Amino acid sequence: MSATPAMTEAIVGTPREAMPRRSSAQTRQFREQISHVSRHSSISFLGTIFTAAAGYVFKIYLARVLGAEALGIYTLGITIVGFVGVFNALGLPQAAVRFVATYSATGKLQRLGAFLISSTFLLLVLNLALATLMLLIGPAIAMRFYHTSDLVPYMGLLAAIMLLGGLNSFLGQVLAGYKDIIRRTVITNFICSPVSIGITVLLVTLGTGLWGYVFAQVASAAIVFVLLVVNVWKLTPREAFANVSGLARLEPEVISFSAAAFGMGFLEFVMSQGDKVLIGFYLNVRSVGIYAVSAALVTFIPILLQSVNQIFSPVIADLHARGERELLQRLFQTLTKWVLGLTLPLAISVILFAKPLMGMFGQAFEPGWPILVIGTAAQLVNCGVGSVGYLLLMSGQQHRLVRVQTVCAVLMLLLNFVLVPRWGITGAAVAAAATTVMANLMSLIEVRRSLRLSPYNRGYLGLAPPVLASSAIAFAIRVALPTAGPKWLVIVLTLSYLTFLGTAALCGLDADDRLIRRALMGRLQGKFWQAKYS
Repeated sequence: MSATPAMTEAIVGTPREAMPRRSSAQTRQFREQISHVSRHSSISFLGTIFTAAAGYVFKIYLARVLGAEALGIYTLGITIVGFVGVFNALGLPQAAVRFVATYSATGKLQRLGAFLISSTFLLLVLNLALATLMLLIGPAIAMRFYHTSDLVPYMGLLAAIMLLGGLNSFLGQVLAGYKDIIRRTVITNFICSPVSIGITVLLVTLGTGLWGYVFAQVASAAIVFVLLVVNVWKLTPREAFANVSGLARLEPEVISFSAAAFGMGFLEFVMSQGDKVLIGFYLNVRSVGIYAVSAALVTFIPILLQSVNQIFSPVIADLHARGERELLQRLFQTLTKWVLGLTLPLAISVILFAKPLMGMFGQAFEPGWPILVIGTAAQLVNCGVGSVGYLLLMSGQQHRLVRVQTVCAVLMLLLNFVLVPRWGITGAAVAAAATTVMANLMSLIEVRRSLRLSPYNRGYLGLAPPVLASSAIAFAIRVALPTAGPKWLVIVLTLSYLTFLGTAALCGLDADDRLIRRALMGRLQGKFWQAKYS
């Protein structure tokens, strides 16, 4: 079927030449917003890189020390935590990003204080109740559904992870609403991860096995909770609590938004954990362990998109509330273009070195390399459409996102029921990839229909030379060294990114890109001279 003009516009978007002439005031706002987004997302990116790099080495250690079966038991336990966790937040963490940003931008401090007090109290009571429920029903799920009695002794620790995770998620999103991703990154990445790893290594060395790993996560989550509370208190103006007496009711708009986010949380659980649940039901814990390690590596691919989303989501709420549609479009296009461009060298290198990468975890994990290839391909689509989900969510179009996720959750379950019994963990990977692609394309179309925004313009053509050049480098090394191990991946990534950035500087920059480059270079030069003469 041939594409109609409307369909073509929905996918391709408006050419940059067709956009109205930008005023100097909007260009200044664009530069300020890009500067803010780049500063916070770069710290978030560095934190994620730090956590991912440390986590990669740590997972190799765990895989070799604990084995696939123990990791499979832990993964099944986390699916129970995830399911109960669907009900322990009520959509309030997502609401925190939008309404903390909106109330702060519009000066509605009394509403801000009422939201924080009421939400925190509600989440505390709810999580305590659900932790108790988890202790009561968790053993039955482990025995009767997963047929794994070895999971039962860990229920108390898993309940504590669920409780602290719910509170930390909300408090972390409050910091995001204040547009202070740097504080949250320092706490959750640069403090939490090393503490968790250090405690785990100590306890596992003492012979505690999987119990030590789970306990370490509880201890690090408790530390994160204390730090998040202190920092949220510091950032919240005292005036926000001045006229709030007792527990104020949440506003109808907050309740409506949270209800939609709650529904999305359940659907996200189905799409993110449904494959592991059915692998545990149809196959065995060993298969779950192999699949979990492969899937964990796949989540590293959209690392730049995740970092950008952390700060871009409150910016969306802010700009949408002030009616700055053209500025939002401009940011959306520029950020998506460079998220996709900078993700491609990583994705291509991971695909080429998928088998040796999985072999790093031990010979038992090597069969998981097709899962890594399939998942990485799907994540390229995710990065290629940009922050479409957050655009719907932060602009009050959450009902459209719920509709998209409902369709995709049903698709996910159907594909897993059909493919897992036939193809095993590869079938689960195909189902997850198909769902990811479908969800992102549907969200892209909904963004175009509801907000009249598209991430694409002719500036994307400038990505072709740097992408082709960096890909050629990666392919050449892989062909020349077919038996190269994962250590070569570092060299391949370094050469690929140097080639990409060098080629992009020569022929891949448009006016907005050059504006960003000048702003970044000016900041770097300023810091250099400041450091030199201080």
